[in-house]
Amino acid sequence: MQNGPSISTVGALMGDPARANMLAALMSGQALTAGELAQEAGVAPATASGHLSRLLDGGLLSVEKQGRHRYFRLAGPDVGAAIEALMELADRSGQRRVRPGPKDPEMRRARVCYDHLAGERGVELFQRLTQDNLIALHDGAVSMTDRGEARFAAFGLDIAALKASRRPVCRTCLDWSERRLHLAGSLGAGLLDRMFALRWAHRLKGTRIVRFTPKGEAEFRKLFS
Repeated sequence: MQNGPSISTVGALMGDPARANMLAALMSGQALTAGELAQEAGVAPATASGHLSRLLDGGLLSVEKQGRHRYFRLAGPDVGAAIEALMELADRSGQRRVRPGPKDPEMRRARVCYDHLAGERGVELFQRLTQDNLIALHDGAVSMTDRGEARFAAFGLDIAALKASRRPVCRTCLDWSERRLHLAGSLGAGLLDRMFALRWAHRLKGTRIVRFTPKGEAEFRKLFS
Protein backbone atom coordinates (compact mmCIF):
# COMPACT_ATOMS: atom_id res chain seq x y z
CA MET A 1 0.00 0.00 0.00
CA GLN A 2 1.40 3.39 -1.00
CA ASN A 3 1.31 6.41 1.27
CA GLY A 4 0.61 10.01 0.25
CA PRO A 5 -2.18 11.94 -1.46
CA SER A 6 -4.72 10.00 -3.49
CA ILE A 7 -4.80 11.56 -6.94
CA SER A 8 -7.43 9.03 -8.02
CA THR A 9 -9.99 10.59 -5.66
CA VAL A 10 -9.43 14.12 -6.95
CA GLY A 11 -9.19 12.81 -10.51
CA ALA A 12 -12.57 11.10 -10.18
CA LEU A 13 -14.13 14.30 -8.87
CA MET A 14 -12.80 16.33 -11.79
CA GLY A 15 -13.28 13.59 -14.37
CA ASP A 16 -17.06 13.42 -14.39
CA PRO A 17 -18.26 15.40 -17.47
CA ALA A 18 -20.89 17.39 -15.58
CA ARG A 19 -18.51 18.29 -12.75
CA ALA A 20 -15.76 19.11 -15.25
CA ASN A 21 -18.09 21.57 -17.00
CA MET A 22 -18.93 23.18 -13.66
CA LEU A 23 -15.27 23.58 -12.75
CA ALA A 24 -14.44 25.01 -16.17
CA ALA A 25 -17.26 27.56 -15.82
CA LEU A 26 -15.82 28.70 -12.49
CA MET A 27 -12.40 29.32 -14.06
CA SER A 28 -13.66 32.83 -14.81
CA GLY A 29 -13.13 33.61 -11.13
CA GLN A 30 -16.79 34.57 -10.75
CA ALA A 31 -19.09 32.89 -8.25
CA LEU A 32 -22.12 31.14 -9.77
CA THR A 33 -25.36 29.78 -8.36
CA ALA A 34 -26.37 26.12 -8.44
CA GLY A 35 -28.89 26.91 -11.17
CA GLU A 36 -26.26 28.57 -13.35
CA LEU A 37 -23.88 25.65 -12.85
CA ALA A 38 -26.65 23.18 -13.67
CA GLN A 39 -27.06 24.95 -17.03
CA GLU A 40 -23.30 24.83 -17.63
CA ALA A 41 -23.27 21.11 -16.84
CA GLY A 42 -26.42 20.33 -18.82
CA VAL A 43 -28.05 18.51 -15.92
CA ALA A 44 -31.18 18.89 -13.79
CA PRO A 45 -30.99 21.05 -10.66
CA ALA A 46 -31.32 18.04 -8.37
CA THR A 47 -28.45 16.29 -10.14
CA ALA A 48 -26.34 19.45 -9.99
CA SER A 49 -26.91 19.65 -6.24
CA GLY A 50 -25.40 16.20 -5.79
CA HIS A 51 -22.38 17.07 -7.91
CA LEU A 52 -21.82 20.32 -6.01
CA SER A 53 -21.97 18.51 -2.67
CA ARG A 54 -19.26 16.13 -3.82
CA LEU A 55 -17.05 18.97 -5.06
CA LEU A 56 -17.50 20.81 -1.76
CA ASP A 57 -16.70 17.70 0.28
CA GLY A 58 -13.64 17.13 -1.91
CA GLY A 59 -12.29 20.59 -1.19
CA LEU A 60 -12.49 21.80 -4.78
CA LEU A 61 -15.24 24.38 -4.20
CA SER A 62 -16.22 26.89 -1.57
CA VAL A 63 -19.69 28.37 -1.07
CA GLU A 64 -21.08 31.57 0.40
CA LYS A 65 -24.69 32.50 1.08
CA GLN A 66 -26.22 35.84 0.16
CA GLY A 67 -29.90 36.15 0.85
CA ARG A 68 -31.71 33.17 -0.64
CA HIS A 69 -28.87 32.26 -2.96
CA ARG A 70 -25.74 30.19 -2.49
CA TYR A 71 -22.78 31.14 -4.65
CA PHE A 72 -20.11 28.63 -5.56
CA ARG A 73 -16.52 29.34 -6.56
CA LEU A 74 -13.26 27.43 -6.87
CA ALA A 75 -11.71 26.79 -3.46
CA GLY A 76 -8.52 28.64 -4.41
CA PRO A 77 -5.95 29.48 -7.08
CA ASP A 78 -4.31 26.08 -6.69
CA VAL A 79 -7.52 24.45 -7.92
CA GLY A 80 -7.57 26.85 -10.89
CA ALA A 81 -3.94 26.00 -11.69
CA ALA A 82 -4.74 22.27 -11.62
CA ILE A 83 -7.69 22.73 -13.99
CA GLU A 84 -5.59 24.84 -16.37
CA ALA A 85 -2.91 22.12 -16.41
CA LEU A 86 -5.56 19.48 -17.18
CA MET A 87 -6.88 21.66 -20.01
CA GLU A 88 -3.37 21.78 -21.48
CA LEU A 89 -3.06 17.99 -21.29
CA ALA A 90 -6.49 17.53 -22.88
CA ASP A 91 -5.69 19.97 -25.69
CA ARG A 92 -2.32 18.33 -26.35
CA SER A 93 -3.92 14.88 -26.61
CA GLY A 94 -6.67 16.13 -28.91
CA GLN A 95 -9.45 15.84 -26.32
CA ARG A 96 -11.22 19.11 -27.10
CA ARG A 97 -14.84 20.17 -27.02
CA VAL A 98 -15.84 21.73 -30.31
CA ARG A 99 -17.43 25.14 -29.88
CA PRO A 100 -17.55 26.83 -33.29
CA GLY A 101 -17.55 30.59 -33.62
CA PRO A 102 -15.31 33.58 -32.91
CA LYS A 103 -14.96 32.96 -29.18
CA ASP A 104 -12.33 30.23 -29.47
CA PRO A 105 -9.68 32.48 -31.12
CA GLU A 106 -10.48 35.17 -28.56
CA MET A 107 -10.08 32.67 -25.71
CA ARG A 108 -6.64 31.85 -27.03
CA ARG A 109 -5.72 35.51 -27.39
CA ALA A 110 -6.60 36.65 -23.87
CA ARG A 111 -8.67 35.13 -21.08
CA VAL A 112 -9.02 34.97 -17.32
CA CYS A 113 -7.40 31.98 -15.67
CA TYR A 114 -9.11 32.10 -12.26
CA ASP A 115 -8.00 35.67 -11.52
CA HIS A 116 -4.97 36.36 -13.73
CA LEU A 117 -4.25 36.90 -17.42
CA ALA A 118 -3.78 33.88 -19.68
CA GLY A 119 -3.56 33.13 -23.39
CA GLU A 120 -1.24 34.85 -25.86
CA ARG A 121 -1.32 38.09 -23.88
CA GLY A 122 -0.57 36.34 -20.59
CA VAL A 123 2.40 34.48 -22.04
CA GLU A 124 3.64 37.67 -23.70
CA LEU A 125 3.47 39.51 -20.37
CA PHE A 126 5.38 36.74 -18.58
CA GLN A 127 8.15 36.81 -21.19
CA ARG A 128 8.45 40.58 -20.96
CA LEU A 129 8.65 40.55 -17.16
CA THR A 130 11.39 37.91 -17.14
CA GLN A 131 13.38 39.53 -19.95
CA ASP A 132 13.26 42.90 -18.14
CA ASN A 133 14.32 41.21 -14.87
CA LEU A 134 11.13 42.33 -13.12
CA ILE A 135 10.53 38.74 -12.08
CA ALA A 136 13.19 36.04 -11.80
CA LEU A 137 12.69 32.41 -12.82
CA HIS A 138 15.05 29.90 -11.23
CA ASP A 139 14.64 26.12 -11.16
CA GLY A 140 10.91 26.44 -11.76
CA ALA A 141 10.39 28.97 -8.96
CA VAL A 142 9.49 32.57 -9.79
CA SER A 143 9.95 35.65 -7.61
CA MET A 144 9.63 39.42 -7.83
CA THR A 145 12.92 41.32 -8.06
CA ASP A 146 13.77 44.64 -6.40
CA ARG A 147 13.65 46.24 -9.83
CA GLY A 148 10.23 44.69 -10.32
CA GLU A 149 8.91 46.02 -7.01
CA ALA A 150 9.73 49.57 -8.08
CA ARG A 151 8.16 49.17 -11.53
CA PHE A 152 5.01 47.49 -10.24
CA ALA A 153 4.57 50.16 -7.56
CA ALA A 154 4.89 52.84 -10.25
CA PHE A 155 2.18 51.00 -12.19
CA GLY A 156 -0.14 51.43 -9.21
CA LEU A 157 0.15 48.12 -7.34
CA ASP A 158 0.26 47.96 -3.54
CA ILE A 159 3.40 45.88 -3.01
CA ALA A 160 2.88 45.55 0.75
CA ALA A 161 -0.62 44.16 0.17
CA LEU A 162 0.69 41.67 -2.39
CA LYS A 163 3.27 40.40 0.09
CA ALA A 164 0.73 40.26 2.93
CA SER A 165 -1.57 37.97 0.94
CA ARG A 166 -1.78 34.33 2.05
CA ARG A 167 -1.08 33.18 -1.49
CA PRO A 168 2.35 33.31 -3.18
CA VAL A 169 3.26 36.68 -4.68
CA CYS A 170 4.45 34.98 -7.87
CA ARG A 171 3.54 31.61 -9.25
CA THR A 172 3.87 30.07 -12.68
CA CYS A 173 0.86 28.58 -14.43
CA LEU A 174 1.12 26.45 -17.57
CA ASP A 175 -1.04 27.98 -20.28
CA TRP A 176 -3.23 25.33 -21.90
CA SER A 177 -3.45 27.01 -25.31
CA GLU A 178 0.10 28.38 -25.58
CA ARG A 179 1.76 25.55 -23.65
CA ARG A 180 4.10 28.05 -22.07
CA LEU A 181 4.09 29.81 -18.74
CA HIS A 182 2.01 32.76 -17.64
CA LEU A 183 2.05 34.56 -14.29
CA ALA A 184 -0.28 33.66 -11.43
CA GLY A 185 -0.16 34.51 -7.73
CA SER A 186 -1.12 37.79 -6.10
CA LEU A 187 1.10 39.70 -8.56
CA GLY A 188 -0.59 38.15 -11.58
CA ALA A 189 -4.01 38.93 -10.14
CA GLY A 190 -2.95 42.47 -9.24
CA LEU A 191 -1.69 43.21 -12.74
CA LEU A 192 -4.93 42.07 -14.36
CA ASP A 193 -7.06 44.00 -11.85
CA ARG A 194 -5.02 47.11 -12.61
CA MET A 195 -5.58 46.68 -16.36
CA PHE A 196 -9.32 46.41 -15.72
CA ALA A 197 -9.23 49.48 -13.47
CA LEU A 198 -7.45 51.48 -16.19
CA ARG A 199 -10.12 50.27 -18.65
CA TRP A 200 -7.54 48.81 -20.97
CA ALA A 201 -9.66 45.67 -21.14
CA HIS A 202 -12.86 44.11 -19.89
CA ARG A 203 -14.18 40.62 -19.41
CA LEU A 204 -16.74 39.54 -22.01
CA LYS A 205 -19.94 38.81 -20.12
CA GLY A 206 -20.62 35.14 -19.51
CA THR A 207 -17.17 34.03 -20.70
CA ARG A 208 -13.52 33.93 -19.62
CA ILE A 209 -12.54 36.13 -22.56
CA VAL A 210 -10.59 39.31 -21.87
CA ARG A 211 -11.10 41.82 -24.65
CA PHE A 212 -8.63 44.71 -24.89
CA THR A 213 -9.67 48.10 -26.26
CA PRO A 214 -7.54 49.63 -29.06
CA LYS A 215 -6.02 51.99 -26.48
CA GLY A 216 -5.52 49.07 -24.09
CA GLU A 217 -3.70 47.06 -26.76
CA ALA A 218 -1.34 49.98 -27.38
CA GLU A 219 -0.74 50.55 -23.66
CA PHE A 220 -0.24 46.83 -23.02
CA ARG A 221 2.46 46.64 -25.67
CA LYS A 222 4.31 49.55 -24.04
CA LEU A 223 3.86 48.18 -20.52
CA PHE A 224 7.21 47.52 -18.79
CA SER A 225 9.04 47.74 -22.13
